[in-house]
Amino acid sequence: MRDVNKLVGVVFSGLSALVVEGVSDEGKVIRVSARTRDDPVPCPVCGRPTGRVHGFHGRVVADLPVDGRRVVVSVRVRRLVCAVLGCPRQTFREQVPGVVERYQRRTNRLADQLGQIVKELAGRAGARLSCALACAISRSTALRLLMRWTLPPLRVPRVLGVDDFALKRRHRYATVIIDAETGERIDVLPGRTAQTLATWLREHPGVEHVCRDGSGSYGEAIRQALPEAVQVSDRWHLWSNLCDRVLA
Repeated sequence: MRDVNKLVGVVFSGLSALVVEGVSDEGKVIRVSARTRDDPVPCPVCGRPTGRVHGFHGRVVADLPVDGRRVVVSVRVRRLVCAVLGCPRQTFREQVPGVVERYQRRTNRLADQLGQIVKELAGRAGARLSCALACAISRSTALRLLMRWTLPPLRVPRVLGVDDFALKRRHRYATVIIDAETGERIDVLPGRTAQTLATWLREHPGVEHVCRDGSGSYGEAIRQALPEAVQVSDRWHLWSNLCDRVLA
């Protein structure tokens, strides 16, 4: 029995904040029965800890798959009574921070894994891969997870790459800014005018070299905002211009 309990603790270590009472095999689904601990919980309004139980509620959340099968966690949470008379929140349902967030149907670690998938593959492709990983989500859910993803802080590279791309060919264009040394995308600007790029460069100083195409508007923007920066042409446009000259 000790070995079984140890194995459960290893496989479901992400549920350590809960008390796992049982694990059952339901074919394509592994169901984990758990409950919250009996420790006092602070009131979300006044902050006074309380352990007085008013009732119980059940929550069903998905967790990381095991053995290629879905894992469903049935959690019994307490509804507690605030110990402070006159508190606006007389009763409240306890939360499980670090495991399940309010109103969520997935554990934090499953949400993080799916977030990494949709970050790389976005909607339809992310949904297809999630089915193969036994944690299927829809395309709409994948997009919601992607929109919820926290963006990393913007950093300014030493060597900047600037180019335009078409949102709708011959109608709408935008400017992409990348780290020319690593290829990492830094920002996307609406339009491809000199004023737009110059404004961005003034707000983000620190660029030493700018790799760009032959656009005169980009060159003018760099001269206005970064007069001491070195402007170079990228290899693709150099080869393209050379081929055009040879074939002309």
